[in-house]
Amino acid sequence: MSVAPLAPPAVRAHAHPHGRIGFAFGRRSLFLWLLGLAWVVPAFWDKSFIYAIAIWDGVLLVAALIDGALLPKPQQIEAERAWDSSPALSTMTQLHVRVRNESGTAITCRALDALHPALRKDPVSFSLAVPANGNAVHKFVVFPKERGDLRVGRVFLRYTTALQLVERWTAVDLEQTIRVYPDFEKVKKQNIFLARTRQIEMQMRLLRQRGQGKEFESLREYREGDEYRDICWTATARRGKLVTKLHQTERSQPVWIVLDSGRLMRARTEGYSKLDHSVDAALALSQLALYSGDRVGLLGYGRKINQRVAPGRGSAHLRNLLEQLAVVRGEAPEADHLRAVTRLLSDQKRRSLIVWMTDLAETAMTPEVIEAAGQLVSRHLLIFLVMGQPDLNRTAAERPKNVSEMYRSVAAQEVVYRREVLLGRLRERGALALEVPPHQFSAALLNQYLFVKERSLL
Repeated sequence: MSVAPLAPPAVRAHAHPHGRIGFAFGRRSLFLWLLGLAWVVPAFWDKSFIYAIAIWDGVLLVAALIDGALLPKPQQIEAERAWDSSPALSTMTQLHVRVRNESGTAITCRALDALHPALRKDPVSFSLAVPANGNAVHKFVVFPKERGDLRVGRVFLRYTTALQLVERWTAVDLEQTIRVYPDFEKVKKQNIFLARTRQIEMQMRLLRQRGQGKEFESLREYREGDEYRDICWTATARRGKLVTKLHQTERSQPVWIVLDSGRLMRARTEGYSKLDHSVDAALALSQLALYSGDRVGLLGYGRKINQRVAPGRGSAHLRNLLEQLAVVRGEAPEADHLRAVTRLLSDQKRRSLIVWMTDLAETAMTPEVIEAAGQLVSRHLLIFLVMGQPDLNRTAAERPKNVSEMYRSVAAQEVVYRREVLLGRLRERGALALEVPPHQFSAALLNQYLFVKERSLL
């Protein structure tokens, strides 16, 4: 089964009249008519100039009618919008608009491409000289500011002949929905971790760990002290003596990525929302974990479960994860953490690695997310990542110069201390809980994952 490319498909269509009339006098016509009005001044002294004005206007009108007749019909104009690369968050994406003229008259075309504001703040406008029975292309770039599905609109065209006396107004229906993906460049920068995971894999092959794992390793004769449940009865029957199965710690485990998309994750830091940083880290971890042989699943939630992908392997599964991560959107209400944990515990019975990316509410009571995370640590290994707040830490570290700054500094110190206490509670129960600055979020997550793999903590 082939995998569809990430770049949106090219769309093309023929133009159709736009507006009530669909055409208007060009700038050159207006200029020439204004020039003819200059004869009004001598007409005050010589009435014969009035006839000259009438003749001038008549000639212009006939020329405009001829020019309008020479203009290609809208059905003879075709436009195409094509994407040269896959749109990714804050990454330069190039696309082009091609205008084809199927008539025998060359035209000058002014175009306006109505893109989504998240792709480009102002509409893209440009001019093209399109030869008869030919085409012209205009290339430009966009820098997407939002992930997810975005709607792009029509392309509006105004074209004239070389006379430029009349212009025709048309629109081309190139509306389509495109998907903006997470920042691929950030993921590429994590290639060093792929090299490190190769090293870990080689070490684990050399140091095969025999223990209480569930993955079959080999057979040997029964020894005193071996558990009866480990006896391989089929091998015992063949050999005529007791044979024990040896197991090793599993090297391939299910990994669940849990993404909080509630109110707190909409806060922006370092140019991105906290959710954007988390999505980039989730994509990097998915690639690394799949490369390491683990099965990766995804659970994205707000007030309800929005994205759910069962653990799996392979390039097609990675593509599915990428598609789901692209459409993770922040929500205004607070996320329902207990609902997410209930669903996760229901779906994942076997012990697994849970990677939870969220934030802590600044309340006097224990946040719900801490209580929800506490339900996981008894059955699963939990990596609990909280997005750090550099501005809060700076305020807490600053030396106050007046009373107002002193109160602000004390409040910041109290918040920082409380967040550390809450994370400390999870660490005491066996979770790997840490608070990480946004620019180190992906690297810290991958390091924690590799730490788990190296120590075989599962």
